[in-house]
Amino acid sequence: MDNVLVAKNVKKVYGARGNFHPALDNINLNIKKGEFVGIMGPSGAGKTTLLNVVSTIDKPTGGKILIDGDDIVKMNETKLSSFRREKLGFIFQDFNLLDTLTIKENIILPLALARVNPQELEKSLLQVANSLGLTDILNKYPYEVSGGQKQRTAAARAIVHKPTLILADEPTGALDSKSSQELLQCLSDLNENNQATIMLVTHDAFAASYCKRILFIKDGRLFTELVRSGSRKDFFQKILDVLKTIGGNISDLI
Repeated sequence: MDNVLVAKNVKKVYGARGNFHPALDNINLNIKKGEFVGIMGPSGAGKTTLLNVVSTIDKPTGGKILIDGDDIVKMNETKLSSFRREKLGFIFQDFNLLDTLTIKENIILPLALARVNPQELEKSLLQVANSLGLTDILNKYPYEVSGGQKQRTAAARAIVHKPTLILADEPTGALDSKSSQELLQCLSDLNENNQATIMLVTHDAFAASYCKRILFIKDGRLFTELVRSGSRKDFFQKILDVLKTIGGNISDLI
């Protein structure tokens, strides 16, 4: 399988004048096409910082980050803007939907910005709406639907343009348990059926158990990894065991 994401000796340092804080310390990782990878670690470990530099929201202090073979660290803002729109899909905890647009209009926004022709746009919309169970609410507005439906809409918007890499930042954080399970199953199905490549940053061991591989970060460094080989229930327990070792707050994760 081809590598979708390759990070080489990635560093991120905050601060100045002798008061430095290394948020990321020589991170090396790769995610192959069709993988569903989770990033976990205790608070302050560097999970969000890693997501930010991979998503082009922030720039690393050093190292290389290759996505689909392109070094995003060397891109100027104009190229990055185009790259984000074409290659990346984002799912955030707070949905980031536009209340003045319908569910349909929110989903097709990336395609509209890319000036995709109407026939192709409609075809892509129907595909993702069917796969995520949104066909009945396409003409409603975000304030008229549930939190779970909002998050599935955000997921649909993230995948409608078939991005190279989907980045999910605590996507279940604002959802109840039923909606969380529905969204996680949707992401798992997208990964299995569409070979979608997903990087999920989460503190939630239950959410992480849907992944195929987990990378654990501690103090800005990769600590260890787990690869799912048995049932999701067994994988969940193994994740909890690692979190206990590295100092995760287990009471917040179950």
